[in-house]
Amino acid sequence: MEVDGEDYKHENGIPEQDEEHGQRGGSTPAEDVKEPVATTALSPPAQDSTAQTPAPVPEPKLETPYRPNYKPTYMLSGHSRSISSIKFSPDGKMLASCAADKLVKLWDADTGDIIQTFEGHTEGISDVAWSNNGEFLASASDDKTVRLWSLETYTEVKVLQGHTNFVFCVNFSPSSTMLASGGFDETVRVWDVARGKTLKTLPAHSDPVTAVTFNHDGTLIGSCAMDGLIRIWDTESGQCLKTLADDDNPICSHIKFTPNSRFILASTQDSTIRLWNTQTSKCVKTYTGHTNRTYCIFADFAPGRKHIVSGSEDMKVYLWDLQTREIVQVLDGHRDVVIAVASHPTRRLIASAAMEKDLTIRLWADEPANGA
Repeated sequence: MEVDGEDYKHENGIPEQDEEHGQRGGSTPAEDVKEPVATTALSPPAQDSTAQTPAPVPEPKLETPYRPNYKPTYMLSGHSRSISSIKFSPDGKMLASCAADKLVKLWDADTGDIIQTFEGHTEGISDVAWSNNGEFLASASDDKTVRLWSLETYTEVKVLQGHTNFVFCVNFSPSSTMLASGGFDETVRVWDVARGKTLKTLPAHSDPVTAVTFNHDGTLIGSCAMDGLIRIWDTESGQCLKTLADDDNPICSHIKFTPNSRFILASTQDSTIRLWNTQTSKCVKTYTGHTNRTYCIFADFAPGRKHIVSGSEDMKVYLWDLQTREIVQVLDGHRDVVIAVASHPTRRLIASAAMEKDLTIRLWADEPANGA
């Protein structure tokens, strides 16, 4: 069963499990195949045998899985220290980046031109996030603050203070009214965006929190940490509903919900990316072949949502087939660890960013070899 973006949004959108994890998740709809039925007293009258026999229905051809063919398009330069995070705007027109140089930069996703540089943080920045309504950017910094930037006036509008150590990750709720952040104080803070005040502080983990994210309707918050645990929280009550953990508890670098919130994609520092079923708490897929043992590297669903994309410590970008787990493309070009990747919301476009010896953001466009 092939899973694409639409499948994820619907009830039966559950990928096949790896062989070692048992049966298919969820029922597969039956095909419309007519079976011969024996004639009985209750059967309808038989059709006239002289009537023309319909032509046999040809066997359906098995579709070859789509193989991406990403090619470099633009190389963006401007940061002077290691880039830490890149994110496309909800409408896909812009790309935001942040770095250890204390700056947030805004780029034109079509031309690669620099649009704006935001200054204000007093230490390096680890993460950046867009509000879904396109009004704000948020940035998380080692200066222990989260800052909100207006995309209308290109100015700093709020400084969120409360974390007692480096802030490492940040994300808006789908409604853009709340913000979640996590960091080296081992807590997740939920903020009221309008007031710039803390709504809740979750004693989330026993090690630095490396990623925090909302599900599709904002009712759940996911967090992961260097303690190797993935936790799912009820946004309203602040209660921990579930903990996902692998036997070996490798450091968990990054997590992302699938669009229907049934699965979480998790990067861990044992050079593995796992797809977890949030309902059964089981790992249903693993993706390997890249290198990730030291840094918190981002992973994402590639455009079209039939592939997984991730950076790697061997200076490459990897793409896997979501279903078969096969590596379908490796992108070369960076000259240092590829720490961050981002997928365009509507086009087959990927962005990647690398660390200190490279300092570039690269845009890659999918150019199907068969012209499809």
